[in-house]
Amino acid sequence: MQSLRIGIIGLGNMGSSYADRLVAGEVPGASLAAVADPRFDRLARWPDARAFGHGEALIAAPDLDAVIIATPHYAHTDLGIAALEAGLHVLVDKPISVHKRDAERLLAAHRRPDRVFAAMFNQRTDGYFLKIRSLIHNGTLGAIRRIHWTSTHWFRTQAYYDSSAWRATWAGEGGGVLLNQAPHQLDMLCWLFGSPAAVNGFCAFGRYHDIEVEDDVTAYLEWADGTHGVFITGTGEAPGTNRLEIAAENGRLVLEHDRLVFHRNESPMSGFSRTTPELFAAPKVEVEVFEGLDHGPQHLGILRNFAAAIRGEEPLIAPAQEGLASVELANALLLSSWENRRVALPLDAALFARHLDAQIAASTNQKTVRPADAGDMTGSFR
Repeated sequence: MQSLRIGIIGLGNMGSSYADRLVAGEVPGASLAAVADPRFDRLARWPDARAFGHGEALIAAPDLDAVIIATPHYAHTDLGIAALEAGLHVLVDKPISVHKRDAERLLAAHRRPDRVFAAMFNQRTDGYFLKIRSLIHNGTLGAIRRIHWTSTHWFRTQAYYDSSAWRATWAGEGGGVLLNQAPHQLDMLCWLFGSPAAVNGFCAFGRYHDIEVEDDVTAYLEWADGTHGVFITGTGEAPGTNRLEIAAENGRLVLEHDRLVFHRNESPMSGFSRTTPELFAAPKVEVEVFEGLDHGPQHLGILRNFAAAIRGEEPLIAPAQEGLASVELANALLLSSWENRRVALPLDAALFARHLDAQIAASTNQKTVRPADAGDMTGSFR
């Protein structure tokens, strides 16, 4: 089969890394055929690829099989629609759109089942999360009762936010940590446990940085089966924490510091509580540490899977349709914070869009951009 000819729109930190992967031959059966970015100084880095000043021109170019969209968030929707309507296979970076109404428009444009439409949810390749998903679905954990995820390891400096005009603005990004860093965890929450039925979000805007969007979030989550959860995230704590704790009938599962530990109950906790005559007893516990896990191929794994799915060799790891859940959850947490109330899902997409438009209209953002070298990006992945 001829090598897949892939174009990349947006050559910032992530788009550039995807282009380098393709040029280095790290995605079997795929090559970098075209690049697009309004900054012409970025285009020269890949002289063998056709260069375009904007994404629409790349999409209209002949002889392309697929496109990767790695632009600022708001452009994902219209560029994704244009690419799908042009008959291209599409991989869109996270989030698939800024808000639910746009995400639904984007997903509605995917009318051809022979065209692959994927999202960049690289955490789905992580061996730790794959193991957790297996333990949930094979019944090892039993019914889940509580989820607690503290994800404050996304520390970002003021220089990071000052590096681009679109970052951390309502008009340019549509949100802060919930739209940029935490979509990874929001996708995992929905992928592992299903979408919550209702949320209470408590967002602080510019608590740690000179920005107008949220950089500190505490959320209370409710699932339809009675499971409760707390999700905490932010970009201002150092050192941050990344700890996922799952309390279930058969024990407690904890992921932290690259260790997945299961405190397995000898008998399910609710049954033990109902049947024991003792006042202060608890089930006996055995401790199991799962060995041999790693973080998997991450972004490269999604790129390879995208190419393999186009060739009909693998099912998609992250179908774009599943990206709606994390967008809706992020929107719901912001709406809950703005209106100071519990928000039930499915979310009223039009109501959220009106709130977001009001934030944009009221913005007094006067950002001074200070471009900087991205440096080592490994800390941005998890």
